[in-house]
Amino acid sequence: MNRRNLLIASAAVTAAFSTPLALSQDAGQPIRLIVPYAPGGPIDVTARALAERVRDSLGTVIIDNKGGAGGNIGADAIAKASPDGLTIGIAATATHAVNPWLYTRMPFDAGKDFTAITQMVRVPNVLVMNAAKAEQLKIHTLADLIAYAKANPAKLNYGSGGNGSAGHLAGEMFKQRANIFALHIPYRGANPAQLALLAGEVDFNIDNLAAAAPNIRSGKLKALAVTSLEASSALPGVPPMANTFKGFSIDTWWGLVAPKGTPKPVIDKLNKAFVAALQAPETKTRFGALLAEPVATTPQQFESFMANERARYQEVVKLSGAKVD
Repeated sequence: MNRRNLLIASAAVTAAFSTPLALSQDAGQPIRLIVPYAPGGPIDVTARALAERVRDSLGTVIIDNKGGAGGNIGADAIAKASPDGLTIGIAATATHAVNPWLYTRMPFDAGKDFTAITQMVRVPNVLVMNAAKAEQLKIHTLADLIAYAKANPAKLNYGSGGNGSAGHLAGEMFKQRANIFALHIPYRGANPAQLALLAGEVDFNIDNLAAAAPNIRSGKLKALAVTSLEASSALPGVPPMANTFKGFSIDTWWGLVAPKGTPKPVIDKLNKAFVAALQAPETKTRFGALLAEPVATTPQQFESFMANERARYQEVVKLSGAKVD
């Protein structure tokens, strides 16, 4: 190799390792991780847990909660951030699979404006009833609920966190597959919907397992089925809905993305750090307390997964009839 080619090669190597992310660490600049939801929920809790785990490899990671518009405000902030590795964020079922079909106008393109880093979490949803109401109606299984709905047309209702929410879409899928009717009652968020179920205002919800678990454990809610293809080890004895309706699956998931155009060396560095954090025994224990399963992937695997989910939810949203202007 002559001197000129050697200089060019050396410059390329230097450029690869002098990415904005690497320089930011040298300068002590923190990474901003945008969570497009309010503090305190499962997504926020898991993001904060990972931020702590990557401190040694990536430096300080600051959580920036930007909720609103079903997650679109925060996701838009990620999409429009500088692609320098200093701003990353959460992509979730709603922002990157449901909202593109739910909202008439989107401020970003879920398929084009982001670069995947890694999936983080998969959480089953669970069909739950108010335990006292279930006992009163003698509903102990999913088959009992379906039989009651068919014997008592138009008497059942169910709640969700709003039109087009995961609970709404799962509820409509369940109604369609079971060939039953239940009136949908949308609330302004998952927490108000759960409070309505606990108060007996609605008959059943299909909720995120991480959110429903404390009330299942306390006996206030009765779990009839999970919406994953397989049973959850966190709920022994509760069957998957797929046992009744072949192929029924509607889980909740989220992961990490960066703005489109973030250099590949930066994405690779971020992926390596966060995958290691997800695979740490401490992370599995902490996520397990939330009934959330850590899922570490390559950027390409997460990119492909999100594309498949968007295609799947196009039909699900159409079935629900939900639309947000």
